[in-house]
Amino acid sequence: MTATTNEDTAASMAPPGFAEATWTWARIGLLGFGGPAGQIALMHRVVVDEKRWVGEERFLHALNYCMLLPGPEAQQLAVYLGWLLHRTAGGLVAGLLFVLPGALVMLALSAIYVLYSDAPVLNAVFFGIKAAVVGIVLQALIRIAKRSLKNAVMVALAALAFVAIYLFNVPFPIIILGAGVLGWIGGLARPDLFQASGGKGERYAGPPGAIDLMYARGELTHTRPDRGRLVRTLLIWLPLWLGPVLVLWLALPGTVWPQIAGFFALMSVVTFGGAYAVLSYVAQAAVETYGWLSPQNMVDGLGLAETTPGPLILVLEFVGFLAAFRAAGALDPLLAGVLGALLTLWVTFVPCFFWIFLGAPYVEKLRGHAPTSAAMTAITAAVVGVIANLALWFALHVLFAEVFKPEVRGIGPDLPVLASLDWRALVLVGLTAILLFRFRAGLLSVLGVSALGGILLGLL
Repeated sequence: MTATTNEDTAASMAPPGFAEATWTWARIGLLGFGGPAGQIALMHRVVVDEKRWVGEERFLHALNYCMLLPGPEAQQLAVYLGWLLHRTAGGLVAGLLFVLPGALVMLALSAIYVLYSDAPVLNAVFFGIKAAVVGIVLQALIRIAKRSLKNAVMVALAALAFVAIYLFNVPFPIIILGAGVLGWIGGLARPDLFQASGGKGERYAGPPGAIDLMYARGELTHTRPDRGRLVRTLLIWLPLWLGPVLVLWLALPGTVWPQIAGFFALMSVVTFGGAYAVLSYVAQAAVETYGWLSPQNMVDGLGLAETTPGPLILVLEFVGFLAAFRAAGALDPLLAGVLGALLTLWVTFVPCFFWIFLGAPYVEKLRGHAPTSAAMTAITAAVVGVIANLALWFALHVLFAEVFKPEVRGIGPDLPVLASLDWRALVLVGLTAILLFRFRAGLLSVLGVSALGGILLGLL
């Protein structure tokens, strides 16, 4: 097919109306299982291949920008594409509908968990799901490592990050900041070692979409940088995001509410590398620093998040629910849990809209900027080490009933009590690994088989 034919075909297709786009984003939100890779693939199939609203190159350009940002890149990509199609209202609708179905499901599952998790059948189901989570995180680790660790320098950065967080308990934000600084400096000194795969100058084939042709004709005026719009975005979205945090710190000091708001607001700034990366630090802080939940609760929460549509980072909603449920004070615990979940969602996802509305018009200025690209490449490598720590943390707490920390001056690794090995968990982890790596089974199939296995082994 020639370029002229492609342009004629796209030109004959009008951009979608707001109602059609809304229905499409709702459909994507309801079907968004399988983590960010599956969600991005679904959006590509619908928006690029089926609807021809956006061309291949513009889609990948938007994705690259979203991957530079903290937060769930798939949800931010939905906001970006919705903003391209229908300005701010379109971005709001696309982003909300991407998150809302999974958030509602996660809220219901969190309530069921705290009310009925002592039931023998549910205990057995969660036992099986926890075993599946170990295999799923290991699969994510291998997939990300293959994509990110392209040379010895990247491998060394990943190893340093693992040692820093596992042995020395270095906080996740410091690891990210340190990797970014090293990448920036390394990119200036040896850019060949800090170049992401598919680097500068790579071109992507594919026909344009209707929006691309409108952009070429100068009809998408809202995509142009505008200083007034920049100021308005800052004045509206910063108070929306951080206002509740400030109010809670002033009105309810010493309670769980400012802790939840402040902690997850910080997480929304440093969540580079996707949910698996940030979960390592969230698990460390929520379990050991704040005492909001146990290691087993954390593994259960990730298993529940894997079963819902939408971004995996919705596991933070589960953490916020349990934190407020267990420190309800004068409130009904279930009501407190719901409020804690909603507060977590607010401070986690409001900045996702803020980053897109603030930076999308300026995205072309980031394209091909070598030091920024090198810094992000180094951060991605460090994230592999952080996810390796997460995989080990989950495995220890699933396979062994007892784990201890031989600390010296406040630092030390988690180590298992070998005599507390649970053979049933070992069997289920092995079964999960076979399903994932040998038969390449789907995520929901693996979770279902593991849950059934948990019930059967529970009878023993």
